[in-house]
Amino acid sequence: MPSDKICKTIHQYNREPIPREYMEKLVEIAEDYTKVKNYVYTRFGGIGSLSKLYPGYMVQNEMTQSGLRGQLQMPSVYFYLAVFEALGDIKSQWSNIRARISKLVGQNEGFTEDEKHYLRFLLKVTNAFDAALNERPIKLQRDIQAQYDCLAGKVDVLKMHRYVRRQVRKYHVKLRATEAGGFSTAGKAYRYGDHGIYISIKEKRKRIFVPLTDNNQYDRQLYIKLIPEQNNLEIKVPIDVAVRSYADYTGEIGLSLGMQVMLTTDEGHRYGERLGEYQSSYADWIREQTAVYNRNRKDNPGRKKYNARKSQFEEQLHSYINQELNRFFRTEKPRILYLPRLPRSMTGGVSKRINHYAALWQRGYIRSRLEQKSRERSVEIVEVIGKDISNECSRCGAIGSRQEGTFFCQSCGYKAEEKTNGAQNAKKRGTTGRVLVER
Repeated sequence: MPSDKICKTIHQYNREPIPREYMEKLVEIAEDYTKVKNYVYTRFGGIGSLSKLYPGYMVQNEMTQSGLRGQLQMPSVYFYLAVFEALGDIKSQWSNIRARISKLVGQNEGFTEDEKHYLRFLLKVTNAFDAALNERPIKLQRDIQAQYDCLAGKVDVLKMHRYVRRQVRKYHVKLRATEAGGFSTAGKAYRYGDHGIYISIKEKRKRIFVPLTDNNQYDRQLYIKLIPEQNNLEIKVPIDVAVRSYADYTGEIGLSLGMQVMLTTDEGHRYGERLGEYQSSYADWIREQTAVYNRNRKDNPGRKKYNARKSQFEEQLHSYINQELNRFFRTEKPRILYLPRLPRSMTGGVSKRINHYAALWQRGYIRSRLEQKSRERSVEIVEVIGKDISNECSRCGAIGSRQEGTFFCQSCGYKAEEKTNGAQNAKKRGTTGRVLVER
């Protein structure tokens, strides 16, 4: 059963510039927060510490005994949040590695079914996976050990373990937090009041006050994102919101995503027509700044202004995307969306400028926001097969041609805007069962 609630991030902002001395204290917390995370990454991110990650109390105990908190004179609430945030990143990396290896195992035609079964067992059972990576004998609980012994008797165990270690070396990377962009804070370290928020600092029993643009108050873990160049901050608040169902949301709509126009429907309605303009300005600026930085790298020009301006470009772009998505839902009122699976980003192309422009296409962000807003409104997304969806005629099914944004079918004479034709194909494939994943 789908959940009747979903997680949504609320943003809060300071009403006036934060005094420089206050911002320095917040930046100091963020820098120490980053140091703690990097310490955890270095100490517990390798294969030798895999057994300590679950459930995680061993990491907590060792970090307590390390003396790092005392060296940094860091409040415990920030220290342990940094520890567990880094621990979560390490666990996520291992989960992704195991999932990736499992997929490779399934696709490898050189393995027998017994070998695949054994490898999947290793990837699923953490203690067995840990022992295989660290070249130790696999000793498990009695019932699981019997299952393991049965599987191990049918394969070359050393060969299987070498394969797993080889894949881990290939995909495992050293995690590192490079920028002190902010920090998480729990309820003990902040208090709302006086039309703002009081945030604890490293000095005992002292907090700084930041007036906010709204009077909303929350009682959960927050993330404080710092923008020191502008003496501003942004508070990110994860909250659970009820999923709403709209009686007038009845439409079944095929969609086509694009770099110039964000969304085109099967009826030819367009949303996000200025997306190309925003992305072109962003891409051109990135190329220009990269060239300037490379020319002056020996003089160490720094990246603070660059990062601030880049964040500004991205925020403007994301704001426009969300605004147009909201307009799409208000106007179209869909019950089901048919969306083709997009191909992977391609390397190579007509020119470096076009390649760079394509690389900065916000399709991942657009897709994630579309899915989030669909869940909030109980709108179903049906993913359809994307092969030849732009080249196929939505009227007769023959392969046609595209030129200057127009699709033309030589077989039946159908002519339409190419994105509209692609959206019509998405709807046609969705309603006739040519789907990949239904959400």
